[in-house]
Amino acid sequence: MHGTPGAAEPPPLPTDRLRFAMPPRHDSVEDERRHRKERLASALRLFGRYGFEDGVSGHITARDPEYSDCFWVNPFGVPFAHIRASDLVLANSEGQVVQGGHHVNQAAFTVHSQVHAARPDVVAVAHCHSVHGRALSALGELLEPITQESCAFYEDHALYDSYSGVAVDAEEGRRIARVLGSGKALVLRNHGLLTVGDSVDAAAWWFLSLERSCQVQLLAKAARRPVLIDHRQAVATREQLGGDLVAWINYQPLWQEATRREPDLFE
Repeated sequence: MHGTPGAAEPPPLPTDRLRFAMPPRHDSVEDERRHRKERLASALRLFGRYGFEDGVSGHITARDPEYSDCFWVNPFGVPFAHIRASDLVLANSEGQVVQGGHHVNQAAFTVHSQVHAARPDVVAVAHCHSVHGRALSALGELLEPITQESCAFYEDHALYDSYSGVAVDAEEGRRIARVLGSGKALVLRNHGLLTVGDSVDAAAWWFLSLERSCQVQLLAKAARRPVLIDHRQAVATREQLGGDLVAWINYQPLWQEATRREPDLFE
């Protein structure tokens, strides 16, 4: 038996002495730009590790903090696993490269630029052809409130119930943006998933969570009929877990792992 019998418990530490990460504030545009690029490079590498990359498909964009109609994006044809912050390309709303040494995927950028234009509150947009997201999209279904995680998307995501091939015109992008509305995510029928956030971290976390929720729903329905969480509880859970700040916090362990595992992404 350990401890001294009858000894008083140590007093609790003041909460202001405990670490709790919150989104950083930056003193200059240059610092904010570097921050967004580093987070973007890290998220792309993470997506590569999770197998979201499919050939040259898959993109995450981040709005530049100074030039709000320009967006940082992964270079066309470069593997996610190799991307460094210095490899990222800055493109304007027309998809023309204004900084960087690579092309951008025009089909993907058409969608991203229109979502950014329709949602000035959005800093980052993530879209990849992940396996379970594509499977759910092929069914033309939305997520159902069957788990705590899926409730974060309850009545806050939409189905783009159309497929017209590879999106290459601005009007298709505008239609996608209209269906997304003020939500955080979109299921693109027969295509894949798209998420947005007020930070790269939030958009990346929502994509990860949405993909996993798609997987859970497919597995549950393959087994038997899932039990739905009722509307009141689903809304309450979304209010607790569905904000971009919560997404940012959830993403931080992944960010810490990436920075220790792959410090070259900062080059």
